[in-house]
Amino acid sequence: MKKPPKKIGPAGKRKPRSAGEMEQAGSHSLQIKYVLRLYVNGSTLKSTRAVENIKQVCEQHLNGRYNLEIIDICKHANLARDEQIVAVPTLIKRLPRPLRRLIGDLSDQSKVLLGLDLKIRER
Repeated sequence: MKKPPKKIGPAGKRKPRSAGEMEQAGSHSLQIKYVLRLYVNGSTLKSTRAVENIKQVCEQHLNGRYNLEIIDICKHANLARDEQIVAVPTLIKRLPRPLRRLIGDLSDQSKVLLGLDLKIRER
C-alpha cells in the first residue's frame, strides 16, 4: 500500500518543530524561544541572587524571547521531586534542546551564557 505524500508548508518552508521555535515575519530564519525553570529555596541569599542574575541575563541577551518560571521548592516539592532537583538554586533550560542544568547562584555570567548556548566556548 502506498504512503500518502508528506505535506509541506507554504513555499516549501518547514513548520516549527517545537513550541520553542517561532518564525519571524518576512524572514526565513527562526528565532528560538527559551523555556527556563529556576528552582529556589524560599528567599535565601543564594536563591535571591540566582533570581536577580538570571533575570539580568535574560533581559540583556534574550530580548523577550524567553519564558522564565521561578519555582520555590518549599511550596512545590512535588515539582522538584519530578525534576530530580538535588541542589538549589538550579536552573533548567528546557528549550531549546539539549536540556541543561545549571546549579548555583548564576553569578558567573560567562558560564551561564555557555550553559544557555548563548556564547561559544573559547578554546
